[in-house]
Amino acid sequence: MKPLLFVVLVCTALLPRSVNAKMTCTVVLDMDTATVLHRQGACDKRLTPASTFKVALALIGFESGYLVSTDAPEMPFKEGYPDWRGDLWRQNITPKTWIEYSVVWYSQLITRAIGKETITEYLQKFSYGNADFSGDAGYDNALERAWIASSLKISADDQIHFLHRMLTHQLPVSAQAVRLTTSLIEKTTAENGWIVHGKTGLAFPRRADRSFDRDRAIGWFVGWAEKDDRRVVFAKVIQDELEQEQTPSNRARNSLLRELPTLIAP
Repeated sequence: MKPLLFVVLVCTALLPRSVNAKMTCTVVLDMDTATVLHRQGACDKRLTPASTFKVALALIGFESGYLVSTDAPEMPFKEGYPDWRGDLWRQNITPKTWIEYSVVWYSQLITRAIGKETITEYLQKFSYGNADFSGDAGYDNALERAWIASSLKISADDQIHFLHRMLTHQLPVSAQAVRLTTSLIEKTTAENGWIVHGKTGLAFPRRADRSFDRDRAIGWFVGWAEKDDRRVVFAKVIQDELEQEQTPSNRARNSLLRELPTLIAP
């Protein structure tokens, strides 16, 4: 092998795997003025919401009365339920632990209780992405996975406008439903004292043979942040084109927490 070609190949192999992100978007909106403070990337591209859908589903659950409080209903794990995260999902789950551990089977209990038609009506009223809760064509699985690499799709632009409308009480739901929903969302402190409330989401697209394409993982981090008298709404999404050691959802969360103060500096 020629020396120059060898050097190029070695250097390419040593490049960080983060270069293998197919698409990214970061968008931040001022909550009080509805002004976009930062927008970079393919923010209008609609992708599966994955577990970020739990924010909308919690709102629907509380408004419909299926969800009663942050601790009720408490539901037991049953054999046959998805248990991808092991013991974290194989236990009694409340609305609080549903969001904390991102439990798919608890979401499925909510969707089955409320029904596809009612959920679709809410999503249309919320202007939640394409509001398509039909599931995979020909598989009758809307209530199990419409929001997981299936029919329901949303862009980062859609995400921040949904969250903005929810937090400023512009959606057709009660203030109580909004209060209970927001109380479930993880809260952490970012750089410079910003308090960040956010939900991650992770999904793998399906190939033609229905297997999961782990190279093209989609990862979200969406939510809102506040400091003193400032409030912002944000969404960050990454879609990879090669499987990486850290999930795109964790990378989206970590980078947003690190970058947020700079993105919204006055």
